[in-house]
Amino acid sequence: MRKLDIPLILDVLFYSVASWFLALGILRYYRVNTGVSIASSTLIALATGVLAFLLIYSRRRKKVLGKKEQEQRDALLLHLALERNERVRAALIEAFTKDEKEAHCEGDVLAVDGTPLIPLFTMQPVSADAVARLIREYGTEPFQLACNSLTPEAEKLLQSFGKSAIRADEIYALFSRTDTTPSPLICGEIPRKSIRKNLRRSFSKKNARPFFVSGLILLIMSLFTFFPIYYLVTGSILLVSSVCIRAFGYA
Repeated sequence: MRKLDIPLILDVLFYSVASWFLALGILRYYRVNTGVSIASSTLIALATGVLAFLLIYSRRRKKVLGKKEQEQRDALLLHLALERNERVRAALIEAFTKDEKEAHCEGDVLAVDGTPLIPLFTMQPVSADAVARLIREYGTEPFQLACNSLTPEAEKLLQSFGKSAIRADEIYALFSRTDTTPSPLICGEIPRKSIRKNLRRSFSKKNARPFFVSGLILLIMSLFTFFPIYYLVTGSILLVSSVCIRAFGYA
């Protein structure tokens, strides 16, 4: 069963309720019949809710997909950084072979389409010193570097000697399109924040001040609006919440 998207539901409810109160206030301000005002406000709130749902859901879906791909990429690169060298070379050979390229090992040297490919997956961007050691070892012979990322100095040094690098996004795309991502990944399970932890963070004592300020602003705004009920109710709830959080919240 699919989990309910609580933030999405709350956002839709907020926009719907806010538009209902706003529409009712405007209609009553112009002395429209009470029944007509309530019915019209309800229709406007429903339309606002549907529109808000479509817009927010579409935006969040794109964000979640992008975040999921980024997490998968980071998990793969972490695996390659922690895995033994021979297994990294074997995984790359399988991926490049399925990508219709000639890949094989000659001893400890991996070659792709006749060009040496040096896997150098590290937790930090590859430094210029590491690139300099490779250039000193290979001299004028061509080679490619497979890595997570490069420092600006390392990238300039590679370019100045006519060498190239395959970086994180290209590595992830290679394993993804050839369906050769190693399984299981080392540290592949990314911890998720539970609802309990999120609620605990929401009721932290340090959040009492924002609740109080927001509630106070809403109460002040109720003095200048032609339909103050929403501001009075919401502001009062926020002020009471700030007191409760300050008194009983987590340190």
